[in-house]
Amino acid sequence: MNQPKGWTFMNENGSFALRTPQDTQYLYFPLVNEAGMMSSVTPTLHGDAKTGHNTFLTPPVSVEDLHNSRASRNFWVHIEGEEVWSAAGSSPKQHAEAFSGKREDTLLEAGFLWHKITRTHPALGLTAEITSFVPNTDDAVEYMRVKLTNGGSRTLTVTPTAAIPMYARSADDLRDHRHVTSLLHRIAVGEYGVHVQPSLSFDERGHRVNRVTYSVLGAEGDGTAPVGFFPVLEDYIGEGGSLEWPKAVVTHAKPHAAAGDSAEGYESVGALRFREADLAPGESRTYVLALTVEEDRPDETRLARDYLSEARFGQLLEESVVYWEAKLGKLAFRSGDRDHDLWMKWVTLQPVLRRLFGNSFLPYHDYGRGGRGWRDLWQDCLALLFTEPAEVRHLLLNNFAGIRMDGSNATIIGSKPGEFIADRNNIPRVWMDHGAWPFLTVLLYLHQSGDLGFLLEEQPYFKDIHIKRCKDKDLEWKPLDGSVQRTADGEIYRGTVLEHLLLQNLVPFYHVGEHNIIKLEGADWNDGMDMGTKRGESVAFTAFYASNLMELGKLLRELERRTGLAEIQVSEEMVLLFDTLSAPIDYGSIGEKHRLLDAYYERTGHTVSGRRTALKIGDAARDLEQKGQWLARHLQEQEWIAQEEGIGWFNGYYDDDGNRVEGVTPDGVRMTLTGQVFHLMGGTATEEQAAQMAAAVNRHLKDPRIGYRLNTDFGGIRQNLGRAFGFAFGHKENGAMFSHMAVMYANALYKRGFVREGHDVLDSIYRLSADFERSRMYPGVPEYINERGRGMYPYLTGSASWLLLTELTEVYGVKGGYGDLLLDPKLLRTQFDAEGKAGVVTLFAGKMLRIVYSNPNGADAGAYTVRSVRLNGSGVETEQRPEGCAVKRETLLAAGGEAVDVEVELI
Repeated sequence: MNQPKGWTFMNENGSFALRTPQDTQYLYFPLVNEAGMMSSVTPTLHGDAKTGHNTFLTPPVSVEDLHNSRASRNFWVHIEGEEVWSAAGSSPKQHAEAFSGKREDTLLEAGFLWHKITRTHPALGLTAEITSFVPNTDDAVEYMRVKLTNGGSRTLTVTPTAAIPMYARSADDLRDHRHVTSLLHRIAVGEYGVHVQPSLSFDERGHRVNRVTYSVLGAEGDGTAPVGFFPVLEDYIGEGGSLEWPKAVVTHAKPHAAAGDSAEGYESVGALRFREADLAPGESRTYVLALTVEEDRPDETRLARDYLSEARFGQLLEESVVYWEAKLGKLAFRSGDRDHDLWMKWVTLQPVLRRLFGNSFLPYHDYGRGGRGWRDLWQDCLALLFTEPAEVRHLLLNNFAGIRMDGSNATIIGSKPGEFIADRNNIPRVWMDHGAWPFLTVLLYLHQSGDLGFLLEEQPYFKDIHIKRCKDKDLEWKPLDGSVQRTADGEIYRGTVLEHLLLQNLVPFYHVGEHNIIKLEGADWNDGMDMGTKRGESVAFTAFYASNLMELGKLLRELERRTGLAEIQVSEEMVLLFDTLSAPIDYGSIGEKHRLLDAYYERTGHTVSGRRTALKIGDAARDLEQKGQWLARHLQEQEWIAQEEGIGWFNGYYDDDGNRVEGVTPDGVRMTLTGQVFHLMGGTATEEQAAQMAAAVNRHLKDPRIGYRLNTDFGGIRQNLGRAFGFAFGHKENGAMFSHMAVMYANALYKRGFVREGHDVLDSIYRLSADFERSRMYPGVPEYINERGRGMYPYLTGSASWLLLTELTEVYGVKGGYGDLLLDPKLLRTQFDAEGKAGVVTLFAGKMLRIVYSNPNGADAGAYTVRSVRLNGSGVETEQRPEGCAVKRETLLAAGGEAVDVEVELI
């Protein structure tokens, strides 16, 4: 693949450079740390900084604000006898000259996780190099260094002024009582900067005494404090001025405030004036800024010591680079395409960013109040198993506390692991797919670790007023009882992880609509399918549940074989759901399914008995497999659409009028990608059907301009199906290339042996994303590609987890088999380098495996097998299994060192 125009990789660490980045709208870069600082920065230093929805240091921004709002970070230079110059490029003159021959030379450089913009004045030769990052410390700090260098031929007398608008309150106040909440501001001027500690916070939590302090601090590189300040916004900009042409700077005004001064009831700005300096040709001056959010009054002396010097900035920047390299170095790919491998490093970062940012707090992700959704908790863990495995067991176990006894789950997820909150607004909603994802993630964990004992760990169940999958209310429930399921005796009921998994997949089996397909409820994976709540059904996720039921049966048999366990314990009420063990029902009868489910709901609506019943593993496994097999046959017979010889696909949905959504209609073909993925992935599609589905996708959904569309054009809005069809076709969930489902489609193709077709999907996503001239985004995979080819919603997308999972376990074929290492590569010959080698670095069994595949004959995927495996240069015994060539876990553990070289010869 050719290196895309636009950004280019500068080194093997994945750092990249982009000239004139300000020529592209909507670009932003994330900066974050574990202490809770979350920032975004653009080539003109726009963006924002915050620690949560209620604690924004700078004004909250959406993507349109990045070019419409003047409230950005800025660093002004008053040049005596010349002009006032913005080192951030944000002044009327610079805007006016942006498309002329007088434009400034700018260069963006960025890496993990630092951002540098270098801008040069075209006439004076004055260069500003501005580096931003969030240090890996215990403080919520955004860090910024400005280095001014005189590249001209004569001495320049400069007076710098840093200016950071200070919003200092909740995002809710941006359009609700903006001025009123400024009256709460208490502004204090310190030796090094401006501090704002509002007296109260007005937000959804009520009117509370505020303890949080927002600060903008600065010093020269040697630690010299500013000479004065402009802490009140209206004084700084002056009458008739603005943040992009502030009177205090333009008129070279004397600072309005000094250390010890204060003000109340005004909008604030962290405007710091530094002393005048003569800058000789070739000479540089450095300034350091720290934007902080503290839970109480800050210790300015400590913050100055820890952050306000050039030496400290350099040290912390180096530590940050090492930190991120170590974290991301736990998964790395090496193929014959260097640029693709480096691009994948940025994809590896994305699940970590989603853990830290949640689904909010970046300009495209301005919705919500932070945190992650239920689905995200499980899908993000897919990648974290490879990059941050130490915490995954704990995270997985905690997540199970969010499941209700009716098989649904909490919709409000706290910021702490395992924290689930009863719905504050009493808005009932159930996404029907939520029960399917935990098993997929847990199964991956079991295969990676061999930790079958995890299934027998216990967790409580979530409880709130909503019962019967939010179709009714438990009026006896009181918030004082806590959000946990209790027994009739008032004790907290705990069930095993296995019991939780069984419950999540058994309840939906009975919760069917008029076509005997699982009800769509509030929506499934596609949140835009949210208007089929009465008669809507999701065929797509019925296939997912079908495969889960069959896989659960296999897992139970494996549990018995590997541990000798003959029985499992489930709640007394749950036995009813295993109908074949006592009173079998007719699965073709919707009425019988509903009656059984209603009986279960009645027994669990308020409390449970707390008693457990032992089930023989073989009997329980057989029950699950029968249910899954029945669903598979039902789907194959009822939902298949045969268009013509060799072309066919599955219907994915029924709408709220009870009509089939997909098929060949007088208005054209209606088809969804989601409707095909889970049939392929879970095996409910036959081999013949799988081939026809791939052909149908290529004909109806593959678009050479934007890749594999999520759906064809259904034409107009569909209020009987979902809001997605109110979006313009080719955007977001209505017909865009939605990366998440496209990657899952590739994963499914690889699983079913369609290697070249799977590669084509992944390759198209990479090419589209990395083609800067069209995608206009930094390296990484976007949430979707719109009709014009622009990458939308970068960084925070679950597709990154699935892309990493697919590359590692399917393309490179490195996966687990209940703790053993399995090697089953599906690399095309073009993916090996010139020496016939390809490799991957990954964590497995607590070892850093450096796997190198050798393909001396240049064979293609499907034409080679693993001939031999060597660990640290020594041959080891392997076992051929249907899933691949297996290396026993004990063999890996016996290999010396924390890192193990794994040489794999293919013939």
